[in-house]
Formats: sequence, C-alpha cells, structure tokens
Amino acid sequence: MDEYIPQSAGPDEDEARPQPAVARKRRVALPLFLFALTGLSTFWTGSVRAKPLSDATELAAFDPGAGLTYMACVLSILLAHEMGHFLTALYNRVPASLPYFIPMPLMPLGTIGAVIGMQGSQADRRQLFDIGLAGPIAGLLLAVPIAWHGVATAVPYAGPVEPMLRMHDPLLLEWFAARLHPELPAGTVYESNPFYLAGWLGLFITGLNMLPVSQLDGGHTAYGLFGRNARVLGRGLMFYALMLVGYYGETQWIVMLVLIFILGVDHPPTSNDGAKIGPLRFLIGLAALTLPILCLPKMPISVAGQ
Repeated sequence: MDEYIPQSAGPDEDEARPQPAVARKRRVALPLFLFALTGLSTFWTGSVRAKPLSDATELAAFDPGAGLTYMACVLSILLAHEMGHFLTALYNRVPASLPYFIPMPLMPLGTIGAVIGMQGSQADRRQLFDIGLAGPIAGLLLAVPIAWHGVATAVPYAGPVEPMLRMHDPLLLEWFAARLHPELPAGTVYESNPFYLAGWLGLFITGLNMLPVSQLDGGHTAYGLFGRNARVLGRGLMFYALMLVGYYGETQWIVMLVLIFILGVDHPPTSNDGAKIGPLRFLIGLAALTLPILCLPKMPISVAGQ
C-alpha cells in the first residue's frame, strides 16, 4: 500500500503548491516480525511474573495461561494505541508507517511499547493534534477496563519478604484500589496478576507518551493547544525532570531524558500553525494533559532493598 496518494488537481493548482514526496511502499515484514517477537517476549514475561518475585525460586514457576492472558492484553492495548495514530494519519492523508513493536524480553514487562513513523511536517496544527491524541484515547479504552479488572481480582501480597520487584501504582490505580478494596489500607501491595500487570503497563505507556514535550503524543497535543508557546510547558517539564534525577536521585528517568534531548525538547512547527482546533478539541486537549499525573508513578519500579 502506498503511504500517500495525492489528490487530483488542475494544472494551475499543481504549479501553485508544492507536491508531496514520491510515495513509497509501506514496510510490512519488519513490523510483523517485531510484533511476533513482542508477542513471544510478553508471553514469557507473563508466564514467569504471575506474582511479584520475592526470591529467585519463583522464576522456576512457569504459567502459560498467565502468559497468554498478559500477552493478549498488552498487545491489544499497544495495537489500539498505535492504530489510533495510524488510522487518523491515513484519514488526514499524512504518510505513516505500520506500528513497530519493541520487544524487551529482559525487562520486567516484556516490552517498552511501540512506535510509528510519520511525516508529521505534512500535517497542519489541527491534524497533528488529532493524530497525537487518537493513540492515547484508543489505548485507554482498553487499558482502563483491563486495569480495573486486574485490581478487582488482585489479592494482597502475602510473601514472607518484600517483593524483589515492586511496581508502584500511579494515582489512577490507587483510586481503583480504594474503590474496589475499601477494607484495605492505602499503599497495600497486591499480587501482580496478568490483568494488573498489563493494565499497569498500558497506563504507564499512556502517561509517558502524554508528557507535553518534544514529538511525544503530549507534545503534539500541547502544540495543538498553544502553538509555539507550548515550548514553555515542555521546557518547564524538562527542568522538573532534571530536578528529579539530580536532586532526588530518580535515575529511572535518565534514559527518557536523553532520548528527548536527542529528539529535541521543542516541538517543530507544522505545515500550517494557523489551523484552528476549536473549543471542543481545546477542552479535550486540556483534559488529556492531566494523563501523566493520573498514569505515571513518581518511581515506576523499585528493587528490594532500595
């Protein structure tokens, strides 16, 4: 399938405006291969991480049922997120690649998400706003009910020692726990069942992507809301993140900071910054910028003894 099919136009119109880049075939084999690898990676992770790892002996416990459940939930959330971007890009005739899933078998969650390639410079301010926000909204439509079910079916951790790996809950999961388990005190550690883990990951990826900086989904959203003034928000966020790393020692954010500095902190201009998003989009965008607060814990993962 071609990435971009230009609209037909008359001779005068063709001469008056620049033509899009020559269409290229969309890559299929590599995205499918990475999707399969991510499936295997998340299946393995879910099979060996049905509970928090209190000691190394639990690594020997292999539960393929939990692995299949976790794999299905994670892939569904990520696919919904990326297809939200992809289909909205196609609707707006902005060239985009198929999703590239990122398998990470040695990480505690089996993946760090997925990405699509997009010629965002061909989109105007409203189109980029729609494309950026469609992914997180689509992913949340699955991540929220999966997380809710995971918390509802979770039981308090009863291990004799502190779990080796602990996933710290974001504010949204804390609200779910308070609503579903009012008899338990705040801060209770729960067994990490497959739905709980997948929901946690889905919320985390959504919150991370909605940070209003660079060319993340939140960066597109903030640029749609505020135009070039969005750089003030992005730079302020980066200053806060540097404070977390330098002053409070939250070293888990270093890789993300380096990546954003490589991409550029400020969002680049669109093909038409004068395009208006309208009052409804503005309100939705403002609400969406609260997602990092709801979905990101201050310290995502901690190791026993730290």
